[in-house]
Amino acid sequence: MAQTAGALIGIDVGTSSAKGIAIDPESGMVLATAEHEYPVSSPRVGWMEQSPEAWLAATRDVIARLRAETSEILGIGFSGQMHGLVCLDADGSVIRPAILWNDQRSAPQCATLESGDGLERLLRFTGNRALPGFTAPKLLWMREKEPDAYARIRRICLPKDFVRDHLAGTRCMDVADASGTLLFDVGARLWSSELLSWLDIPPWWLPELVESTDLVGTIDGAPVAAGAGDQAAAAVGAGITGPGPLSVVLGTSGVVLAATKEYLPDREGRVHAFCHAVPDRWMVMGVMLSAAGSLAWYHDTLLPNVAYGAMLGEAERVAPGSEGVTFLPYLAGERTPYADPDARGAFCGLSVTHGRGALTRAVLEGVAFALRDCLDTVHDVGATTVRGRVSGGGSRSRIWLQIIASALEVPLEIMATDQGSAFGAALLGGVASGVYRDLDQASDACVRVTEVIEPVPAWIEPYREARRRFRDYYPALRSVP
Repeated sequence: MAQTAGALIGIDVGTSSAKGIAIDPESGMVLATAEHEYPVSSPRVGWMEQSPEAWLAATRDVIARLRAETSEILGIGFSGQMHGLVCLDADGSVIRPAILWNDQRSAPQCATLESGDGLERLLRFTGNRALPGFTAPKLLWMREKEPDAYARIRRICLPKDFVRDHLAGTRCMDVADASGTLLFDVGARLWSSELLSWLDIPPWWLPELVESTDLVGTIDGAPVAAGAGDQAAAAVGAGITGPGPLSVVLGTSGVVLAATKEYLPDREGRVHAFCHAVPDRWMVMGVMLSAAGSLAWYHDTLLPNVAYGAMLGEAERVAPGSEGVTFLPYLAGERTPYADPDARGAFCGLSVTHGRGALTRAVLEGVAFALRDCLDTVHDVGATTVRGRVSGGGSRSRIWLQIIASALEVPLEIMATDQGSAFGAALLGGVASGVYRDLDQASDACVRVTEVIEPVPAWIEPYREARRRFRDYYPALRSVP
């Protein structure tokens, strides 16, 4: 294969694989992609762990494959799964497997943190409540359950930072990713000295803070940006650098994200208030934990021998409302609007008349209704929008996008590439290397909307009624011991 011209490289250290993308800096055209998968370990129910060394090996492979297809790497940016706890000893060696964003083991520590006036203090210090996915509660779990390992900690970092630090010789963390540690003052864009003192966590464990677009090192001579957590990077990849369209991410988890010019924490902690990857900008983010993950679970568990296309085709032939069947997508607990690690999924309203098409459509609609809960909560804190930009693997399904657009009651814009986080990381690399003045210029050059999915007018009223059922089921089922 002939080599392409100079390119920007974006790397996403995801939950299931490291993905890489090479783009033309003038047009944003994708020149090459590469992916290297790795496993997730679940040694106990609710535990999710991964080997940081596997991320590193996979990323090295991805970069080598992309390098082989471009004559020059102009800049590199990183994104990655957020919140994962990587603990390093005095020699910089990994102490234990990383505890991931979807790990639920620290729920008791979260409850302790929020007891008494704890919730109020957390919201005042960080703008976010204690959730098992966040980094700090995992440290408290280690201190209680693995004291020997905890005593060896000399430094902590997040997944993409572990990889970037090894490859570029850095030791830093961007403020967007740091926002999800629960150790960070999001409004001030600084580590929270009050929270570190309260939790008795040594501040010298923490890396230097930088902005996502900062030049922090090089890899084989190519400038490297600090990067950002996957959701902030995906927003950049969709051109969401300030107030305007929403980022709607339909990946394993689901996200509705709005960029804001000011810090907008929710006094009830229903949404995440994080720094954006854009300097002097913030994000308000509603998160559901099982979006495309719900559809994958449904397919693999109940219809493993049915092709996705056939399964979705059956759902398309079912009327909106799924013949009264409601699916609650709380397969891994939930975040927005319910900060409830014990929430569980369910099919409700089943009868002998329902076929698998109705069940499939109910899964698609249940995810859409949970995303609408996220949207409503984002609007409640003051972020407004009239359209969304969609990314993630689930965005490849037209019927699902029509359902989501109709449930959200906003048009959804499809981008030229669905590799939002890696694409955004490449743009961060472009700013750090001086290819672009800032992310607004990068977005103008590279971000392209290829199609708009409008809400289906005839579906809007049926979905308003179906959402009422959806919202009634959670509190009803939550009361069952």
